[in-house]
Amino acid sequence: MARQFGATMLGSIELFCLAAELGSFTAAATACGLTPAAVSRAISRLEEKLGTRLFVRTTRRIRLSEGGEAYYRQCRQALGQLNEAERELTGQQSSPVGTVRLSLPTPFGHYRVLPLLPAFRARYPAVELEVQLSNRNIDFASDDYDLAVRGRNPPDSGLVVRKLEEAELVVVASPDYLARAGVPHSLADLPQHDCLQFVLPSSGQRVNWLFREQGHDIDLPTRGGICCSEDLLGGLTLARHGGGLLQTCRFIVERDLAAGTLVEVMQDFGGRSRPFSLLYPRNRHMPLRVRVLIDFLLAEVGKVVAKSG
Repeated sequence: MARQFGATMLGSIELFCLAAELGSFTAAATACGLTPAAVSRAISRLEEKLGTRLFVRTTRRIRLSEGGEAYYRQCRQALGQLNEAERELTGQQSSPVGTVRLSLPTPFGHYRVLPLLPAFRARYPAVELEVQLSNRNIDFASDDYDLAVRGRNPPDSGLVVRKLEEAELVVVASPDYLARAGVPHSLADLPQHDCLQFVLPSSGQRVNWLFREQGHDIDLPTRGGICCSEDLLGGLTLARHGGGLLQTCRFIVERDLAAGTLVEVMQDFGGRSRPFSLLYPRNRHMPLRVRVLIDFLLAEVGKVVAKSG
């Protein structure tokens, strides 16, 4: 394979990242024992090679251009992977250390993953965790995450998919709602009910409800007077307060069902589920801190699922 980066170009990339982080060519020069002019020339060579401006320069300060921000994220990640690989190869890192960025959907985060993370930190105190709770799909390249959990199979074939749980779906409502609106006994009853809606952030479409009737899977659009977006747990709060019927994962409502604050209905049409999987890029170097979190989540979430099942 032909060389694409000489030592000079790699050095320019390091100086570019340092100037971006410090917000100053002069500060970057001081940190490296160089002159500001040398740093400026190195970054100019990089801009010439890329054919784009990385910084917006004024007489008082510099800031990353739009293209510079995207390039910085990629370069910072690549340099971090090089440093990580060197530490592992030379034996400098015998235990995991550093930061792992993890994106979780709100319900699976609250009910499955977040309760486990203090135990992970107790086991690996040198690993810090940055957790994002969101139902939006992330882009690993531009958003700079190490891992994500999602409740739908991703279209990106460049991702590794590790199944965490096949979560059973149930339909529930509060006792007062059922006393007021009646108990649905068939799919034909649903149009007469308020079915709490959720909008998928990725498509803007309302989520179909999933049923099984006489061995056939049915994806059914429903209607209701209240629609939530972003946070799936909004539907749970609404259902608890008599807002309508809710289809959700059993693990989210099992305590409510045990306490009687919610009641399960439509059991004859159950049997459907949604997968929750751990995702990460296929061809990215995997630091030790990320590998131990993957192993931990696969093992510990598996124990929780087995116990609740």
